[in-house]
Amino acid sequence: MNTFDIQTNKEEFIRIYKENIHREGSEELLKWIEKTDFFTAPASTRYHNACEGGLCAHSLSVYHTLMDKHFDEETDDIESFTISSLLHDLCKAEFYTVSMRNSKNEETGKWEKVPYFTIDDKFPYGHGEKSVFLIERKMRLRLDEAMAIRWHMGGFDEGGGFSISQAYDKYPLAVKLHLADLESTYLREKGTSEVNKR
Repeated sequence: MNTFDIQTNKEEFIRIYKENIHREGSEELLKWIEKTDFFTAPASTRYHNACEGGLCAHSLSVYHTLMDKHFDEETDDIESFTISSLLHDLCKAEFYTVSMRNSKNEETGKWEKVPYFTIDDKFPYGHGEKSVFLIERKMRLRLDEAMAIRWHMGGFDEGGGFSISQAYDKYPLAVKLHLADLESTYLREKGTSEVNKR
């Protein structure tokens, strides 16, 4: 099973957040995040980083991918890039729960109860739009940041229609965040979903 150094990732997340985000409400938002399970939650139930600490690890991966591949010091704003990448999946805080199921132990041949992650969405407001909503309860987003977070899932999100295309055409940050999320999920984090394959 893939595991992450939860404390180290939390410290890195908070350091980057505080270094790069200075907008009104950012401190209140961070305090709220720290009260949730954001730093210990998985990023998914089975697709990538499906283990404790996976959500924070994924957020950091998207941040580093976005900065490494798409940040231009002359034209891009580091605060916007940081907000968009670190907070794009804020909707997954308080979203998962741990349940138990029977699984056959391959070594002993015996059935055992093993933990697995399942979804328990107490606030079913969508995906990207839910992240935007949660952020804006404490801190205002710029339009390009809101569009990037809303459409970071691209065609994997429901109900996009022509809106995704229009958002990508008007807001380069939305395209860049989507590409960083794809690369992080399908290339950099490949093989990190073992927890639910048992």
